[in-house]
Amino acid sequence: MSEGTLRLAVIIGSSRVGRTGPAVARWFVAEVEACAMYDVDVLDLADVELPLSLTQEPGGESAELLASVAARLDAADAFVVITPEYNHSFTAPMKNLIDWHRAEWQAKPVAFVSYGGLSGGLRAVEQLRLVFAELHAATIRDTVSFHGVWQHIGDDGVLRAPDAAVPAKAMLEKLQWWACALKDARTARPYAA
Repeated sequence: MSEGTLRLAVIIGSSRVGRTGPAVARWFVAEVEACAMYDVDVLDLADVELPLSLTQEPGGESAELLASVAARLDAADAFVVITPEYNHSFTAPMKNLIDWHRAEWQAKPVAFVSYGGLSGGLRAVEQLRLVFAELHAATIRDTVSFHGVWQHIGDDGVLRAPDAAVPAKAMLEKLQWWACALKDARTARPYAA
């Protein structure tokens, strides 16, 4: 097993006004901190305006922002994507983040916390699994999903989900196993895609 604390990048995949993602992220980060397995870096896509066009090499501030985000993703040993479901899929900002980076995802585990209406965001997770497989990332089977998420958020904007703590801990433990195994493997032998 690798020495030291694992670095976990928690990505808030929604950037819409009035979004639920920050409430879900605050709840999840509290769960992560309670298990004391990871150092957490929260990457909120509402705060990251990546270029939308992949047709030309970005310059200036866009290049600096891309380099900064790439460094944060590269430093992570594992990822958790917090995703809503929009029109049976995940968000455009999430796809843009994924598409601007490749090596940063490779041979690293990805887990999901999803939210939405009746499906709880699970259709978005299934599509994200396909995309991450193409990037040579290992997705974790266990997820945490909030069906009818708005029923769990109080007037204070706090998500209350005591029943979700057990599945979150189980997911984090499996993510830790994969993160350690893949970190050891990348250390012993660099991954070549």
